[in-house]
Amino acid sequence: MVAPAGCGKTEGLALRIQGLLDRGSVVPPRKILVTTFSNRARDNIRDRLRDYLPVGSLRDRVSIANFHGLSARIFQAHAAAIGLDPRLTIPESDWTGDQCRRRKLRFEAAGEVQRILRVVKQQAVDDQEVERLLFASGNVDAQEIEGLRVAEGRLTYDDLPRLAELILQHDAVADLYRSHFAAVVVDEFQDLTPQQLRIVQRIGAKRTTYAGDLAQGIYGFAGARPLEIDAAIRAECGEVIEFAESHRSSPAVLELLNTLSSLTGGKELTSADPASWPGGGVAGGMVHGTVGDEADWTVDFARKVLAKAPGQRIGVIARSTSRRRFVDAAFAASDLRWHRWDDGVLDTDTARLVKAMLSRLNLAELNAAPDPVEYLRMASGMDNVQDPSGREALADALAWCLDLLQQGVGVADVRGRIRIGDESTLITVAGVHLLTGHAGKGQQFDWVVVVGAEDGAIPDFRANTADELAEEARVLAVMISRARHGVVIMSAESVPAASTGVTYGKSPSRFWKQLTDSEPLGPEEIDKWLDAADWPAIAAR
Repeated sequence: MVAPAGCGKTEGLALRIQGLLDRGSVVPPRKILVTTFSNRARDNIRDRLRDYLPVGSLRDRVSIANFHGLSARIFQAHAAAIGLDPRLTIPESDWTGDQCRRRKLRFEAAGEVQRILRVVKQQAVDDQEVERLLFASGNVDAQEIEGLRVAEGRLTYDDLPRLAELILQHDAVADLYRSHFAAVVVDEFQDLTPQQLRIVQRIGAKRTTYAGDLAQGIYGFAGARPLEIDAAIRAECGEVIEFAESHRSSPAVLELLNTLSSLTGGKELTSADPASWPGGGVAGGMVHGTVGDEADWTVDFARKVLAKAPGQRIGVIARSTSRRRFVDAAFAASDLRWHRWDDGVLDTDTARLVKAMLSRLNLAELNAAPDPVEYLRMASGMDNVQDPSGREALADALAWCLDLLQQGVGVADVRGRIRIGDESTLITVAGVHLLTGHAGKGQQFDWVVVVGAEDGAIPDFRANTADELAEEARVLAVMISRARHGVVIMSAESVPAASTGVTYGKSPSRFWKQLTDSEPLGPEEIDKWLDAADWPAIAAR
């Protein structure tokens, strides 16, 4: 099922699962396995299934898990098949990242360690072969961190699918899972790594429904191979269903999005009900002289929209947090309600623990601590948190804090970034939302402002190959497709460097030509559109 953004993918999956059960294609005690990539995606499809299935059927007939959860389940039940102890410690946080922080590795060095470990472990190899491949890489930090992992008897997030694949190579184990699950459903197939696809196919080959969209494949850096995966599952599947009607976005937003289809490989979309969008929506594009001008315009735009419709949600999205920092500062100085998504989307209990810890944190002691990660775990009282999900949330929050503190951000500033509230409310709360394109995947906003659309920012300066540039175009398309009523794309002619503050001249993104093919409105035309808009109808849509 090829379902572009806003075209009803989750609804389609829910109906598919309901149909499999209603038609008797899955007979008790066999179940349907649904795999997702995150807890949020897992919860999203579970909530949608509640609209279609009785509580008992959802509980007894459907198993929903993200890939790490599924892999952990396979390991704990069948580790003996590959000669390992099932009692090895399952990860509760990014342990590899923690080890890089303990070693106080610089950002680039830590990234290279994590990349090497990820690449090596996305192969069906045992611990001895991992050791050999890491030795061949010549990266001493990666070798030592892996040695410590083995010595401590623990697993990382990269180990879980690696070992699950090794286990499923045993036909007797794979047969058990094939017998237990009569059908498999995979959400967001374009984000699969080849390893994850191999796991799925050992359990559900020829009995799997895949749903996703190549134009939203933006995780190549994590090992996803959209084109390779698409070819493999098309060879496996006997039927392809393609959606092309958007229920999310206005005609103006879709027209802008469609200009990128030749770069992303995506389908051109039409609105399912174009007459239902007041004024047809709006799409704009503009080049500012400075990042300050860009930030000021964004704040003014948000102020106008929220004055007319206080319940609206405005996503301000950039390719990176570094490029978005000027807009962040402008909103922090404003009186508008704003939420910064990369500031640790903390649940209420975790936020309270971390804020309390930061209020009494001795930064000098932290900097002198031989193990800064353990220092923060002790300071936050992590041993008193018994719930596994609570421990995972706190561990992630502490890693976020430590990253900021080691970058020189003040303790008070870090504490001020934490906004206590239930995590789920961030998905629906009104106001301004500051985020990156990757963080926004799967979300939607009434309005989207894309900032920093310059070459070097989007596409990222590290993107050089044709595949890398195509993925950058998909990142931009994902940003645009978050919008319901309207979207504005902006760039600046001069941008200060994050490290030195030296200002450099910038050119609009190389994707700008495609975007301007749809003739987006300029600032004055956008103002006129906003002034003439039917705001009661917009708020009700």
